[in-house]
Amino acid sequence: MRLPHALVVAGAIVSFANAPVSAQAASAPPGTDVFLARIFDGHDSLRISAPQNITRRPGYDNQPAFLTDATGLLYTAIDSTGQADIWRYDLGTHRHTRLTRTPESEYSPTMMPGSKRFSVVRVERDSTQRLWSFRLDGQDPQLVLPSLAPVGYHAWLDQFRLVVYVLGTPSTLHVVRRDGTEDEVRASHIGRAIQRVPAQNWYSYVQLDSTHTPWIVAQPVEGGPPSRLVRLPEDNEFYTWAPDGTLFSATRGSIVRWNGVSGEGSDWVPVPMAAPVSANHISRLAVSPDGRWLAFVAEPLP
Repeated sequence: MRLPHALVVAGAIVSFANAPVSAQAASAPPGTDVFLARIFDGHDSLRISAPQNITRRPGYDNQPAFLTDATGLLYTAIDSTGQADIWRYDLGTHRHTRLTRTPESEYSPTMMPGSKRFSVVRVERDSTQRLWSFRLDGQDPQLVLPSLAPVGYHAWLDQFRLVVYVLGTPSTLHVVRRDGTEDEVRASHIGRAIQRVPAQNWYSYVQLDSTHTPWIVAQPVEGGPPSRLVRLPEDNEFYTWAPDGTLFSATRGSIVRWNGVSGEGSDWVPVPMAAPVSANHISRLAVSPDGRWLAFVAEPLP
């Protein structure tokens, strides 16, 4: 499935959503772990290996994001004090390394294009949420967008531009330049999943329509009418793109992929898994840049 075929259906989108919750609103987030599985893409089939729990511990491990070279991934971990920091997992050695050790909390690690840095949503000491960046060793914090707050989530469009979810009533979607010369509001009442569409000059996000149905929507980076792609599964608000244009989500403990047909009758197809997931409620997902690995978040079974 390639995106240009999927974007033949377009329409105006009117939406309403509940006000988003800030990163610090819940004092005790649910216990979650990061799971990892291999993706096997044959000529006529797509399947994944038995998922492995790579962060097996009490507490919150979430928001996986692969490194640019696909040798590992970054994730957010919250310790027993409520402090959130960014950790790194190496796929070859299976080693976990804590990257940030700051008085502030960092969330949503995201690799920056053309750079050996990653960006984060940082909850500063006065509770302001702004976008910062760090070197891959967790050092040299730098403020990326000084004037934009409160930032909830973000995705890089290229080395100079981002698409940003800004908390508010309603929440808004901004396309911004990191030098501060552009800040354009593109949508409101949006969901938390924002991504650059692979190999296309588009980005995607989640939008609720007038009946509160969540749709994955795509829009050209340079602007233009947004296009509905597919409704999200009933019990999930997250999705991810693979480099080849495959769109993944999850429902009822299973990984699913979009069949590539836009519109009201579109559907999700289960992806065969070598063994069931020993967890409930699969949420955030990420695919490695080489297309070989799928990471996702779930609540482990007792």
